[in-house]
This record gives sequence, C-alpha cells and structure tokens, in this order.
Amino acid sequence: MRIDLHTHSRASDGTRTPAEVVHEAAAAGLDVVALTDHDTSEGWPEAAEAAAKVGLTLVRGMEISTRHNGQGVHLLGYLPDPTYQPLVVALQRILDGRNSRIPAIIDRLNALGYEITAADVRRVAGEAAATGRPHVADALIAMGAVRDREQAFDELLSPGRPAYVDRYAAPLTEMIRLVGEAGGVTVIAHPWGRHDPSGMTRDDIAELAALGLVGVEVDHQDHDSRARAELRVIAEDLGLVRTGSSDYHGAGKKNHGLGCNTTDPAQFQRLMELAATAAADSGRPAPELLRP
Repeated sequence: MRIDLHTHSRASDGTRTPAEVVHEAAAAGLDVVALTDHDTSEGWPEAAEAAAKVGLTLVRGMEISTRHNGQGVHLLGYLPDPTYQPLVVALQRILDGRNSRIPAIIDRLNALGYEITAADVRRVAGEAAATGRPHVADALIAMGAVRDREQAFDELLSPGRPAYVDRYAAPLTEMIRLVGEAGGVTVIAHPWGRHDPSGMTRDDIAELAALGLVGVEVDHQDHDSRARAELRVIAEDLGLVRTGSSDYHGAGKKNHGLGCNTTDPAQFQRLMELAATAAADSGRPAPELLRP
C-alpha cells in the first residue's frame, strides 16, 4: 500500500484542482492520499467526489500556519470537524493575514521596478481560499519577470529578501489544542526542512507531544538522510507516529512528485486509530476516512 499524506491543490497554492490531485495520485499508483491545503478545507468536497470515482482512499486534512519559538512551523491537521467554530475563527484569522499582506508585497515589488498589480495576482490565484507568496510568484512568472517560483522566492519573496512581508501565524500550541477539540489529530510537517534543528529540538517535540501532538513528518524532500534518521529516533523514543509524504504542489514545487515519499502502512493505521479516538473523545462530527 502506497500512502502520501501531504498534498496541495488550487484551493491554496498548488497548481492542480482538488480533483486533478486525486486523479494524478491514482495515476501515480497511490492507494491513499491526503489533501492538506494551507489553512482551509475548501477543497475537500471536490476531492471526495473524485476519490469515490477513482477508488482512492482520501484523508481530509489541512496544513496550518503556526509560530513557535519565534519561527514559522507548519502543522498538519487530519480529519478535524471543519465546522468547529473556534477552529473556523482561528483559520480565518490566518487566512486574513495571508491575504492582507499581498498589497504590501506588491508595493515592495513596485518600488523595485516590477509592474505587478493585485489583479495580476488574483488572475493566477483564481478562487483559492489561501492567497500567498506562491501566487505572487506565479504572477511574476506570467509577466516574464522570473522563470519559476524558486527564483521568485530566492531573489524576492523569502525572509530577508527585498519583497518579503511577514504575516500572522497562530500559536502552535493553540492549534494543536483546537484541532484536537475538533476531533482531529496533528503532525508536525517537515520540522527541520526550513530551519536549523535547534528551533525544533527533541525537548520541543516532547513538550508538544504532551499537549496532544501525535506525529512527525520524517520522510520529506527537505530532509536529508541524517535529518530523517535523527527525527525517526526522536519519534520512536517519544511514541509518535512517523509519516512520509510528497508535499505535492503540482508544477508549483520541483522534485516533490506524488509518492516520492510515503508513509508506512502500519504507521498510517496507527494515525487513523488515534484520529478515531480523538473524534470519539471530542464528541464532534469529525469527517471519517473516505475509503473506496
């Protein structure tokens, strides 16, 4: 069984529709795929319909923008009730932060000589619930200013670059709690992929586990073999689920093809058992795993 627990669609910053992600997952030989768009469940219904047609198991999830120890941390939430009002409010605040910084980024790009407008960004973002820097990058690509997202981020949009603008991200501990209250389970995404490991140490992960975190994304393209080995040991020592995934964004992210990393079936089974327990404990109508 091949399982990929981290993908993105056009509901956030991927380049494929939710249905296309599901169809491409089936074509890639996956048996299970999770749709985890940034800070939104908007793509779930379309993905569910497509999964039923192609006979693929769908895990409904989201990747939540959080902050911890002064740095950004992405939190994968699986199978929470998307109607749980405290979670709805928290996610909307994050989305508002995403969307509100776009004008400031555009202003900085204009000052640098790039003739980009809000309409240009809206044109490439379409109906995405989560508008962000990747959409600005896509607008720059469309106008011929950069060749791809990688160049846009390396030269303009990453922290420390001239067009970068910070935004609101929710406290990590608060979001672990809210996803749990909504009947879902949480996994830290690529914890050492963007930052020095000192920003997310074993002790940090242990403290988060005590607050309800159930897993760590170990196998990810942004983790080298040493990071994977060390994270695997930490997860095993702390009794956390170990996941692997592609972080697929369609054409929006290179070298992250569907199924390039996968989750061990035994680990997936444990994750789903923990999700079932969380749903029962919460009393919320959390979404179930969608099997063919």
